[in-house]
Amino acid sequence: MPPVPSAHAAFDLKSTAWTLTALRLQTADVSVLTEALDARFGATPGLFDQDPVVLDLSALRAADEAIDFAALLPALRHHQLLPIAVQSGSAAQTEAARAAGLADALDAGLPAEPRLQTLVHEVELREVIKEVPVEVLREVPAAAVPTMVVDKPLRSGQRVYARGADLVVLAVVSFGAEVIADGHIHVYAPLRGRAIAGARGNTQARIFSTCMEPQLVSIAGIYRTTETELPADVLGKPAQVRLDGERVLVEPLAD
Repeated sequence: MPPVPSAHAAFDLKSTAWTLTALRLQTADVSVLTEALDARFGATPGLFDQDPVVLDLSALRAADEAIDFAALLPALRHHQLLPIAVQSGSAAQTEAARAAGLADALDAGLPAEPRLQTLVHEVELREVIKEVPVEVLREVPAAAVPTMVVDKPLRSGQRVYARGADLVVLAVVSFGAEVIADGHIHVYAPLRGRAIAGARGNTQARIFSTCMEPQLVSIAGIYRTTETELPADVLGKPAQVRLDGERVLVEPLAD
């Protein structure tokens, strides 16, 4: 009989960071949610590929509305979304999510301790800070934003995340691949997959490509998919993506 490996030899535990899509629910009515999902994503069945998502319940927390997770989760999986956790729900909503097999995610962008990590607390903290007089002794120049460079083609299913940085890609981003950056994204090749810039809320971030034909583009959580066809003056041509308020604009790059 072969020796049984020790626990230490059989596996390792490592901490890591993931960038996940948050799906903020505005209603607890699963039939309404299902219809909305079908209307939004039914025409683009290949948009998601078992992408993990966190269900953001912040809009439902105050009313403490009950959510039928047993009906909701299959509706999400039907569109190739893989729900793995919830955040910002009430105690009852979070307990129901746990019973359905979902984890309790910490709210993005906030420290792990203390545990009070809801959008309400964040807003209250900002208001308090505004009331505190601060004397600026000297101006400290902002640190240069680092840049991640990828020089190999990205195939379907591959994902690259430039955490706290800009991202430069020197090869094709294929359909089904995903590039994510907290800053800008530059693709000096065809951009055919998904590009998510300003992943942590930077509304000034932009996406540039020498051949713009993406599956999805997103700036600071506001996205545009291929169900809205790109104009002829930008499709397959050098172009940039930026935000104008709540609108995602795709514009040709000047010669």
